[in-house]
Amino acid sequence: MISEIFKAYDVRGIVPDQLNEEVARAIGAAFAEFCQTSKIAVARDMRVSGEQLSTAFMDGARALGVGIVDLGLGSTDMLYFASGKLDMPGVMFTASHNPATYNGIKMCLAQARPISADTGLQDIRQLAQKYLDGGVPAGEKSGTYEQKEMLTKFAEHVRSFVNLDNLRPLRVIADTANGMGGLVVPAVFGPLPFELEILFPELDGNFPNHPADPIQPENLVDLKQRVISSGADVGLAFDGDADRVFLVDDLGHTISGSTTTSLVAKTLLKRHPGSKVLHNLICSKAAPEIITENGGIPIKTRVGHSFIKTVMEETDALFAGEHSGHYYFRDNYRADSGLIAALVVLEVLSQSDQPLSQLRTELERYSASGEVNTKVQNVFEVLEFLENAYQGRGKMDHMDGLTVDLGDWWFNVRPSNTEPLLRLNLEARTDKEVAARVQEVLAVISKADSERN
Repeated sequence: MISEIFKAYDVRGIVPDQLNEEVARAIGAAFAEFCQTSKIAVARDMRVSGEQLSTAFMDGARALGVGIVDLGLGSTDMLYFASGKLDMPGVMFTASHNPATYNGIKMCLAQARPISADTGLQDIRQLAQKYLDGGVPAGEKSGTYEQKEMLTKFAEHVRSFVNLDNLRPLRVIADTANGMGGLVVPAVFGPLPFELEILFPELDGNFPNHPADPIQPENLVDLKQRVISSGADVGLAFDGDADRVFLVDDLGHTISGSTTTSLVAKTLLKRHPGSKVLHNLICSKAAPEIITENGGIPIKTRVGHSFIKTVMEETDALFAGEHSGHYYFRDNYRADSGLIAALVVLEVLSQSDQPLSQLRTELERYSASGEVNTKVQNVFEVLEFLENAYQGRGKMDHMDGLTVDLGDWWFNVRPSNTEPLLRLNLEARTDKEVAARVQEVLAVISKADSERN
């Protein structure tokens, strides 16, 4: 069963059916053996099962003689900061945006270096299976244990990314969805000259108001209504572990991750001209255009944090953005932080005489489909069929699934890491053309799937 909860980038499963204390203890011992380290930093989100599971994990690591630095409640980006600042591997107990019945484990090496299926996660899974089969060593826990408060230093670190003298009294609404944003958002923004209102700030892993998944439009309804009714300058929507953020402008309209990537990149390039900036392959074509226009060097990457962090290190990139609301900063140990991205945008707004609804317009040059998921029998056979169907019609690449650039429009189709799904992202000049092209590509996918059955 343990193989079912080890995903491409982390561990995630239903509690207690798939992930329980016994499994967490085995993973703790496995992570300790894999890292060959003296100490591990551990944090957790507000989920009901978090304290029990993280304690079991810590017991497993300590049984192998590895010390624990327990950070308690925190956001995932706070854990990454601690891993960098303390120079030790880190573990975050969270299931991010998943429902309340789930929990999970995000792991990193010292300096917040990523671990994925290709760079250690499968080794940890095999070690965990060994400890599940043979048992974690019993007896005294020889590893040390200490509690450490990192929120204050983390908040100071986030604020260091902007010139605090540039900030003015903006009205900011943050929907933290009963997630960890309720802890970290006031810690970061509290001392700043913003008029801050937080929706659903209570830490509650049952998510009584709405799911902590801001990429779904229905979960932004409350925030949009409050931004409009209060005349706010901007809305910020955080996910459960508060490492992702989506923006809502002063008119109550959602801003895509691609547009936020372009805005943050443009701002940072003013301070660091000539720098490399990464964007994943489903970001808008506008992103590399804007990076180039502002003196940067755009580099396209695969989707996923482990790929992006690796390329950032290889290229010494200044910044990276994903369409899904993850934003990575070189001076943040190359880790992602929605808080830093949000604060950079607030600095831009503070210095502009235009509202966000106007600032965004020159960054949005194309229309996008959003992610369209299709269940298929065999993802790789369908991808092959799709490639043959568009052969000779446009420029193709296979960096992540299949991308076809046909000039006036482009699309990417890539397989899900966890389900028999194909994920389609498409961009064209107008909404009307996007709708027509989406139907065209979906028809080819449907035909391929039916012919393969």
